[in-house]
Amino acid sequence: MCGIIAYIGTRDATPILIEGLKRLEYRGYDSAGLAVISDGQVRVERAVGRVHVLEEMIQQDGGLPGTLGMAHTRWATHGAVNQANAHPHMDDVEKGHGIAVVHNGIIENHSVLKKYLKDKGHVFQSETDTEVLAHLIGELYKDDLELAVQNALKKVHGAYAIAVMCRKEPDTMVIARKGSPLMIGIGNDEYIVASDQSAIVAHTNQALTLEDYTVARLTRDSFRTTTVDNVPITPEIQELECDLGQIELGDFEHYMLKEIHEQPEAIRRSMQGRIDTATGNVVLGGISDHANELINARKIVMIGQGTALHAAMISEYLCEELTRIPCEVEFASEFRYRNPIVEEGTVVIAISQSGETADTLAALHEAKQRGAHSVGLVNVVGSTIARETDSGIYLRVGPEIGVASTKAFIGQVLVSTMLMTYIGRRRFLSTEHVDRLLGQLDRIPSQIEMVLQLSDHIKDAVARYINRDNWLFLGRGVNYPVALEGALKLKEISYIHAEGMPAAEMKHGPIALIDEGMPVVFIATRNSQYEKVLSNIEEVRSRGGHVIAVATEGDTEIASLCKEVFYVPDTMEHLQPLLTVVPLQLLAYHATVMRGHDVDKPRNLAKSVTVE
Repeated sequence: MCGIIAYIGTRDATPILIEGLKRLEYRGYDSAGLAVISDGQVRVERAVGRVHVLEEMIQQDGGLPGTLGMAHTRWATHGAVNQANAHPHMDDVEKGHGIAVVHNGIIENHSVLKKYLKDKGHVFQSETDTEVLAHLIGELYKDDLELAVQNALKKVHGAYAIAVMCRKEPDTMVIARKGSPLMIGIGNDEYIVASDQSAIVAHTNQALTLEDYTVARLTRDSFRTTTVDNVPITPEIQELECDLGQIELGDFEHYMLKEIHEQPEAIRRSMQGRIDTATGNVVLGGISDHANELINARKIVMIGQGTALHAAMISEYLCEELTRIPCEVEFASEFRYRNPIVEEGTVVIAISQSGETADTLAALHEAKQRGAHSVGLVNVVGSTIARETDSGIYLRVGPEIGVASTKAFIGQVLVSTMLMTYIGRRRFLSTEHVDRLLGQLDRIPSQIEMVLQLSDHIKDAVARYINRDNWLFLGRGVNYPVALEGALKLKEISYIHAEGMPAAEMKHGPIALIDEGMPVVFIATRNSQYEKVLSNIEEVRSRGGHVIAVATEGDTEIASLCKEVFYVPDTMEHLQPLLTVVPLQLLAYHATVMRGHDVDKPRNLAKSVTVE
């Protein structure tokens, strides 16, 4: 959600900033802007729409020369999508100091601050909360930009990642964060600041991630970090795990398709060094120091949002089957705002691709305050959830650029499976059970490769229903969350209305929606509830619905009941979601392409939701 890229060094800033904005496009945005200090003035260009629109405006204006600048992609929260509300924002036009700000997050007390500043004579040009911050810094500026930013942030409530520059200090940039990610890439006599490592890796693999309440002052040859109260901090510089090749599109038309096809290798990478099929051991270094808390847990609570929540729902089945520990799954956004019961022995597992999801972070803080042991399952190394949980496991599936999560979902389910097997083996699971499960898990990557060969068949099937605006996705047991995930994928990128639900729930109301030709997708693999699913299929057929089934290879019985069947290899019931979700990902992808929508950047959505 939103993106920041800023540069201070000896090179021309504008090409670096535009390139960085393009690498941040996947995060979701509706407008973009750029500012540089040029000839002693702050020059700003802003545009509604995609980055290429901004780029064309800058080219038409003859470019923006300068070696200090910042840029931003905005996802609207306060104020309409228009040029005036796009970032960067400046302090007062008439009597300001030439202070420019880009900001991710939300300033919750912006209305109070705005009234205070208006009373001081400030005149505002936008509806945004960010402009309030620019004016506040300007009001407090006394020839020291770093001090003005520190003092302003003491008055601010909310979340922020900011970069600030001032025409009166053309060799200085000040950045800060609280609750929204920001990092500094360290080059040769230059620094690249970004909200995401994807905008940095083309220039350096050395970076540091800012902690909450950290302010950094950057010049061309040095930097220093302090708290908001000006207490010095010694940051830890790390090597980025992401490389440029991982975030390039390669031979694929879209990132989503690339990432669907990367899933077999992503699973192999995630399992590497963690599963020993010869000895039947699962080795998870990130939790080994806290194994006793997990093994002796009295209750496990899993929290997430969107796709991560669906992965958590699958994990609930795995948890209770493999560990025999009671498990609950909660919307992170709801967990914090009720009075959750967190007793002694409660373990809370936070699931997030980015590790920065605001609702999940807020729920995590609530759980920790109440004494829960916290575990993070995240993909991004060094992310906030990874740093703030007591223990955790990285997904290791590589960068995910497409807004619609695919390989991260597979990674979340896989890592949850390994975690529950690890706990279960230490509680009651037999060696034979674990050996069988790990043996089946070892085959999953090659089985996904087989499923990927269905892409053209799925494309042909989707073409027959592409004009239908309402779809149902139904499943039972561990495949019910897969139905939810399939419906989410279709609706979020193709804009087709789709609902997922337990197959048995259909009779309790939604069956009224079924009419002649309505596509109804069943996850109908052979498992403990297979016969029940067949009965549900008959109920749909008798009302004119057209059944599309994801079924187990070799199941000839189901073919006579369905218009289309996508066969997946046979595996253990609790591992089936790792296979059954793949045809649904491809279904959503092909539907979106056929409808002419942007697969990787669906409207209104952001990759990382960093505001509540």
